[in-house]
Amino acid sequence: MLSFLAALLHIGCIALGPDWFRFFGAPEDLILAYENGDNRLIWVTLFITLILSIWGLYALSGAGRIVRLPLLGLGLVTIAGIYLLRGLLLIPAMLYVPYPEGAFDYWSSAIVLIYAIVHIIGIWKSWPRWSREKP
Repeated sequence: MLSFLAALLHIGCIALGPDWFRFFGAPEDLILAYENGDNRLIWVTLFITLILSIWGLYALSGAGRIVRLPLLGLGLVTIAGIYLLRGLLLIPAMLYVPYPEGAFDYWSSAIVLIYAIVHIIGIWKSWPRWSREKP
C-alpha cells in the first residue's frame, strides 16, 4: 500500500499544481517550465506514478492478495533494493556534494528507507510461501 500511497501523492501533485510539486521536492527548473506551459514535469510524474503503481501490484502479489505476477521474487527484491538505495543515498551525498538542500531531502530519504525496511520484512516473511510455488 505504501507504493500506491506514493503514486497517489504524485497524482496529487499533478492535480494541485506547482505548490505541491515544490513541497514534494520537484526540481525548481522543471516547475518553472511547467508554469510556463511545458508539460515535461507532468509526463515525468505520470511515469513515476506508473512505476510506483506496478511496484504496489508486485507487493500485493507477494502478499498473496492478487494473482502471482511474473518474476515475483526478482521483482520484489529489485523494488526493495531501489527503495533501499534511494533511502541511503543521503549518506554519501552529504559527504561529497552540497546536498541535501533542505528538510525535504532528509525526511524523504527517511520515508523511503522505511519503505525499504517494510518491503524487506515482507519479502522475508512471505518468501517461504511463494518461493516454492510455481509461477
